[in-house]
Amino acid sequence: MPIEIPGPRVIVVEKELKLNEEFFIKGPSFRALLLREPRRGEAITVVDLKGREFRARLLEITPEKAKAVVFEEQLRTEPSFELWLLQALPDKERMELIIQKTTELGVHVIIPFKSSRSISLEEREARQKKAHRWPHVALRATKQCRRAFLPYVAPYCNFQEALESVDPSFLKIMLYENAQAKFREALSTLSKAKGIAILVGPEGGWSEEEVDCAKRVGFLPCKIGNRILRTETAAILACALSLFQFNEL
Repeated sequence: MPIEIPGPRVIVVEKELKLNEEFFIKGPSFRALLLREPRRGEAITVVDLKGREFRARLLEITPEKAKAVVFEEQLRTEPSFELWLLQALPDKERMELIIQKTTELGVHVIIPFKSSRSISLEEREARQKKAHRWPHVALRATKQCRRAFLPYVAPYCNFQEALESVDPSFLKIMLYENAQAKFREALSTLSKAKGIAILVGPEGGWSEEEVDCAKRVGFLPCKIGNRILRTETAAILACALSLFQFNEL
């Protein structure tokens, strides 16, 4: 079953905003604010009724609402389609790097999973527990690049669960070094859809069974270039190219 993004993850103000205007954040938008671990005096990104993005400073925070003041309008930070990254769990601290950089680029959902040739979460956590930090890595990157949307880092899962988590209407691309199709050429033949899901494997590559399984659920195997890239490089590059193709970078 496709996963549902727990939300809301955008702070929406149900009115048209203007510079120097004070406003309240309540209801679902207040819950979205709380996901950001807000502090009084902090600058946040909000979206008004017309879809415009503004920077606002938090003046007050109570248990039920917050008060802020607009100080700047900014260019839109969010792509017009959802970008999902399905990432085979890499060794060491590469997952943290992938989450940070793809968040900065504009990814919406990151799904870490176990493939046949990747390290397991249990093996990685046995050395040093880090997975609990993944949402915080996404949060810090979101604040740094002033995004309106806070990406969702989904719970670690197996390969089949990762495949089944994607909405059937999404464009689905599997990075595979032995594929005939090229990533950028495949993107150029596609029209913008509701979302794009990119499936990235481990350093050891995919098994033939995994390639066949992904193809059966609609993933198109593509190679991203003539050189073999590290998994973190491939993930970051694929997200960047997808956004660039549709003028969303």
